[in-house]
Amino acid sequence: MKQNQLHITNGDVLTNYLNDSGYQGSILTWHEMLCEGPTKVDITSEEFFNVRADFFDKTYNVDLDIDAFKNEISKLDSVKNVSEIVLWFEYDLFCHINLVAVISLIKQKKIKLPISLVCSGRVSGSKNLKGLSELSSEQLTHHYKNRIKLNYEDIELAETIWQIYNGKDHNLFKPFIIKSSSFDYLSNCLKAHLKRFPDSKSGLSTIESNILEIIDKNPIKSKHHLLGYALNYQGFYGFGDMQLNRIINQLSFFYTQTETEIKLNRKGYEALLRQYNFSSEINDKSTFGGVKKLDFQFSKQENKLVKTI
Repeated sequence: MKQNQLHITNGDVLTNYLNDSGYQGSILTWHEMLCEGPTKVDITSEEFFNVRADFFDKTYNVDLDIDAFKNEISKLDSVKNVSEIVLWFEYDLFCHINLVAVISLIKQKKIKLPISLVCSGRVSGSKNLKGLSELSSEQLTHHYKNRIKLNYEDIELAETIWQIYNGKDHNLFKPFIIKSSSFDYLSNCLKAHLKRFPDSKSGLSTIESNILEIIDKNPIKSKHHLLGYALNYQGFYGFGDMQLNRIINQLSFFYTQTETEIKLNRKGYEALLRQYNFSSEINDKSTFGGVKKLDFQFSKQENKLVKTI
């Protein structure tokens, strides 16, 4: 394995895995979750760091370590002896928003190096999609050896997706859902993203609706039990504990919790039956890039976002 590669990983777990597995070269660990909260196109700008720090503070009561993040991405300022940049990201929306941001950052820095992608997902012999850290050493090596060399069109596509994500019209993603590229899971991620907005009938996003369906169809003993189900049955979102716990708590008026179980209440059943639009009651003031969640709703009939009236 080449010693002059720069590996950009999707987090500490994978970075440690690569180090333990003997992958050579330097590693830049990406410490962000750009699929939530406001973002700015220029990832190196002070405006970007300010809006991200404010988001983590107000939404999760977490202090964003700006200096640590700046230190990591500064590794892109010293690529004189690097022959290839290898991106290690997964099949889900969480990773794909980070992925296009990373590619945009490389382009912003005018780095003219070959870029390749190691992307996990479907694995031979497994029914479930797998993350990179879930792969065996042999499977990880196979993915690495068969990494995808990104071409000019792929780079431009990633840059376009990042620009749209930071813009005000996320319906502009629609043409790219059917566009072929080296990003095998981009289409699934874009479709999943549009369904993060409230359904025009129920006011629930797909993931919110899925959580209520889990409560309806399974004997749920506690919020921790519910979190386990939500983590395993979230499709292409790739959210972590922190994100899903926030959503579960926001939905609390749809279910009744006792010491031994969680059950849907009347509102919960009404929401699943799409009898009322509950978006104003949920009142999730999330921002996705450049768009506020409550400003749009997803119309299944029109298969697009419509402005909230």
